[in-house]
Amino acid sequence: MKKSIIALATALTVLFSTNTIQAKNNNSELTTIETADSQLQSVYDAYFNVKDALIKSDSKLTSAKAKDLLTAISAVKMDKLKSNEHTVWMKVVKKLTADAKSISSTADLKKQRDTFKSLSKSTYDLIKVSSPDQPIYKQYCPMADADWLSKEKAVKNPYYGSSMLTCGNVVETIK
Repeated sequence: MKKSIIALATALTVLFSTNTIQAKNNNSELTTIETADSQLQSVYDAYFNVKDALIKSDSKLTSAKAKDLLTAISAVKMDKLKSNEHTVWMKVVKKLTADAKSISSTADLKKQRDTFKSLSKSTYDLIKVSSPDQPIYKQYCPMADADWLSKEKAVKNPYYGSSMLTCGNVVETIK
């Protein structure tokens, strides 16, 4: 009887130990996956904040949001990116950084908007290889001859703000 109890206790200990190790491994895999997804999401969110500030025609807010974008760009851990994202990231990171610095360092709304064209192109290249958790709309303004990205299907033009808020159309939906 005593041997049976000891054998049962040993078997239960081994079983619980295995489950605990497996649970820890599953949690670390989830963390790795979540980290990879959130790496670029913070860059995208910061980009959308810059766009929203341009829609309001607020150059000081745009500058501040571009500084937040710089922080998000520098926080990306390349080793956590998927291989296709990493490849595109390596192609666009210098331009993204330069554009964000340029926008953050000026209070000239026209210059900010001109630089935003390039920032939008680089962000588009990057988001195109990602799997965004919601549809992203690539929109185009013929008057500015420029694209931008939006989380909303409704057009709100960052190149003209309130003077031509709805100028433009959706040219692509990224899913």
